[in-house]
Amino acid sequence: MIELANVAIFGIVAVGFATVSLLLAYLLRAFRKDLLKDTVYECGMPSQGDSEIRTNIRFYSYALLFVLFDIETLYLYPWAVKAREMGFAGFLPIAIFIGMLFLGLFYAWGKGVLEWE
Repeated sequence: MIELANVAIFGIVAVGFATVSLLLAYLLRAFRKDLLKDTVYECGMPSQGDSEIRTNIRFYSYALLFVLFDIETLYLYPWAVKAREMGFAGFLPIAIFIGMLFLGLFYAWGKGVLEWE
């Protein structure tokens, strides 16, 4: 029961810290409205053209796949540390996991997500 109390106290402190930080940031910010302050800063030069640039969706899907596979490979590290202790019972789930990673990679490759045309 004491472990749950520790988690609850930690959660209350975390939420309280975030709330107090946001409240202080709101109260201490500058309230002046200024046209120069609202402009986009680009190395001291005046802005030219529209600031909204249309980007191809392929870049976002490629970045999303990178993050997805990068995060999933983080799950391999704890397994690699304990691989000898787990034996075959630990090898089978990680083999299935790696197999699903390869299936996802081949699926994305087949859909043409990894092409840079």
